[in-house]
Amino acid sequence: MKPIVLRVTGAVATPSELTFADLAAIDSAEQIFDVSQLAEGRKGDAVKLSGLLKLVGAKPEAKWLTLHASADDFHASIPLEQVREKGLLIYRLNGEPLPAKSGGPCRFFIPDYLACRSAEIDECANVKFVDHIELTAERGRDNRPHDDAAHAALHAKERQ
Repeated sequence: MKPIVLRVTGAVATPSELTFADLAAIDSAEQIFDVSQLAEGRKGDAVKLSGLLKLVGAKPEAKWLTLHASADDFHASIPLEQVREKGLLIYRLNGEPLPAKSGGPCRFFIPDYLACRSAEIDECANVKFVDHIELTAERGRDNRPHDDAAHAALHAKERQ
C-alpha cells in the first residue's frame, strides 16, 4: 500500500487521502513543472491549488484554507479566495516525492504572497511539511507567530 501524502477534508464533496501518484495524475494543465519559473531559488514540481480543489470538489461554503503540518505542529488558516488561483502545492523534486529536508511531503507556496495584500497572508502562509488541508466556512486552527519578534525568532530557528 502506497503511503498517503496528503489528506483533504472539510467542506469538500470528496474527502480524500492522496498518494504521490494521485497528485502526479492530476491533469497536466493543473501542474507546474519546475516552480523556479515562478520563484527563483525554489525547486520542485507543484500542483495548482485550484486543480486540487477541483479534484476534491470544494464546496461553496469553503471560505478558509487551513494548512496542517503534523511534523512540526504548525497550522495556518488563510482566506481561500485570495490563494485559490495563486497557491501551489510542491510535492515532487527530481521526479520523486518531495523529501522532508525540502519541506515534504508537500510544501504550500504562494509565489507572490505580498500581492495578496492581506493581514492573514504573510511569509508564514508558505507552509512546509503539509500533510493535511482542511476547507472550512470559518477560520481554522492557526498557530503562526502574530508579531514581528515572534516571526523573526521562528525564521532564525529555521535557519539553524
